[in-house]
Amino acid sequence: MLRAAKITFGCLLIAIAFAPATFANPAQWKFEWPKTDFTKNTLDYGEILSGGQPKDGIPAIDDPAFESLSDVSHIPDTEPVIGVSLNGDMRAYPLHILMWHKIVNDVVGDVPITVTFCPLCNTAVVFDRRVGGKSS
Repeated sequence: MLRAAKITFGCLLIAIAFAPATFANPAQWKFEWPKTDFTKNTLDYGEILSGGQPKDGIPAIDDPAFESLSDVSHIPDTEPVIGVSLNGDMRAYPLHILMWHKIVNDVVGDVPITVTFCPLCNTAVVFDRRVGGKSS
């Protein structure tokens, strides 16, 4: 049975596209990437502009809720989705949700997966989250 995602948006802060550019902040980077040595550099940090969201600034969906396709009335039939079918278990992840969250961690057919979507290039990748027999 195909089940469509029924996911509600939590509070999500959205950066305004035309906000003033912010410059690189190595002091903040030390908190976001504590194992990186930012003293080793070959360019002036003043030449770097922020690319947008900080690390983990866009929250992934880690425990998606689903409902039966026959019960879905709030998503039109023409809604594009990323479809995943593993071991007889089928899921549909609507793009209008993935546009905001970009990543969904789920278990489909007893396989831990990650569904990713990039709205800039309209590309989705689904992959098995197990590495060395352990799920990340």
